[in-house]
Order: sequence, then structure tokens, then C-alpha cells
Amino acid sequence: MLEYEKAMRPEDITRLFVERSNAGDAAGVAALYEEGAVLAYPPGEQTVGREAIRALWAKVLANRPWFEPEPPLPTLVSGDIALTATPPKDGTGARAQVARRQPDGSWLRLLDQPEFVAPAR
Repeated sequence: MLEYEKAMRPEDITRLFVERSNAGDAAGVAALYEEGAVLAYPPGEQTVGREAIRALWAKVLANRPWFEPEPPLPTLVSGDIALTATPPKDGTGARAQVARRQPDGSWLRLLDQPEFVAPAR
């Protein structure tokens, strides 16, 4: 397995996600998740486990989408758990992730909600 840069702060995960996605590296994206992570994608579904996340991103990245970095909202940290979020540049909803500190001090995503849509009023 390739040796990837580790996220040493919860906020690093988003930067690494953008870099690896834009490089077409589905395995690199999956390496940002814990083995049993849950990704709420595609919309209305859940993808569970690092290998399933890798397979999903391989399909998504085959279309060569381009991701732009989004400025993060303040990270909330409680012990070894962190909540990160970014508002999408198009202003539609939000993105939120729960990350957990690993024994080596790095961080991996545990839960990922990449697309929240603002509730209808």
C-alpha cells in the first residue's frame, strides 16, 4: 500500500481530500477514512467501510470532476473526536464530517455527510 501524507489536524482531511480527488486517486481518498467509516453518499444512501468508499470514489473520479477548496468553519474538538464542516461555494446547504484521532496522533474520518441541503421553508 502507498504511504500517504497523514492528516495531523482534523482540518487537513479536507485539503488532502481535494488534492487526492483532483489527482484521481480513489485509494488515497479512501485512506482518509477509518475502516468502518460511514459516508452519506450517494444522496439518500450510505456507503459503509473503507473499501466500499474506495470503490465509490473510483466511479466518481472516473468522470474527472474538479474540486475547489472550500474555507472551513471552525472545528469543534472534544478529546479524540472532531466535527469539521465547510459551506459549499454555491451556498447550497453545508458539509459536515466527524473525525477521530488515531493512536499515532493523525486524524481519519469516521462519519461524512458531504451534502446537506437547506430545509424547505
